[in-house]
Parts: sequence; C-alpha cells; structure tokens
Amino acid sequence: MLAMKKTVIVVVVVFLTFLLIGYLLPSQYKIERSVIVNAPEKSIFPHIADLKKWQNWGVWFKRDLNITIEYVGEEGVVGMKSIWVGEVMGEGEIEIIALESNHRLIYTVRLADASKTSTGEFVLTKVESGTQVVWMEYGNVGYNPIHRYVAFFMDYSIGHDFELGLDNLKLVAESS
Repeated sequence: MLAMKKTVIVVVVVFLTFLLIGYLLPSQYKIERSVIVNAPEKSIFPHIADLKKWQNWGVWFKRDLNITIEYVGEEGVVGMKSIWVGEVMGEGEIEIIALESNHRLIYTVRLADASKTSTGEFVLTKVESGTQVVWMEYGNVGYNPIHRYVAFFMDYSIGHDFELGLDNLKLVAESS
C-alpha cells in the first residue's frame, strides 16, 4: 500500500511539474528561414503568389500522395485560398490576406485540428547576389500548457521543411 501511495505521489508531482513548465514556456512562436535566389523578384514572386504553384516547390505535397486540393478565388490576389484534405497532412487551408507585388505576401494557415491560426509571410529583397527570400510563420498558442510545448518545438518540427521548400523554390525560380 505504501509503494502505491508513493507511486501516485510521484506521478502527481511529475504531472504538475510538466504543467508548470508548460505555463512558463512562451505562447508565441516564429519560424524563419531565408535563401538567396539568383533571379529578380519579378521572376520569383509568381511562384509564391499563385498558391497553385506551391505544388512545384512545397515539400508537404510530396509527402501526401493522396492529398486533395481545392483552390478558391482568383490566382495571385488577396482572398485566394488553398484548401486541402490528406491522409498525412490532415485538413486545412491557406488564404492570402495581403500582398505587395514582387515584394511581400502574407497568408493565414488554419488547420482543422487546431483551434488557432498562424500567419505566414514571404519577403523578397534585392541584394547584390540576387534576391533574398525570407519565409516566416508565426503565431500565438494561448494559455494551454500543452500547446506551449508544441510552440516551443515548432521551429524544430517544421523549420527543416521551410529550408527544403526555399531550396526547391530557388531551383524552380532560377530555371524559369
């Protein structure tokens, strides 16, 4: 009986410690990666602004071969949406919410199994060696300590996907 009582106390202490640490973690996250593309902004931007063209460089499309994608709205303008359903990628949508032609695009991501949305952004800047493309995504997961653990590991979990996507975008833009 004493061993069981000690076990219960240890489990409760570990659980409460896990929760406390979760509350201490930041609620905000930001993933940011960049690449230099040997092409002008006007050659790169159409690959970003037209959500249909993301399939040519985005890594997520290659992971889910049974993904179904529906596009809503005019190509490359505010309000265009990409809505997907897949076995690996689940359900979600991306919507363009702002853009400055050949310079900046801002979008929101809504995942069906998440209560929060995130904001993504591409910024293109002319540099000596071509165009710097910065891709970032950021958001706030609120007060839930479990979500704060997710936010804490967000860069680790999808940062590499951003790097691969930017490398693919570089190849596509430089070859067109």
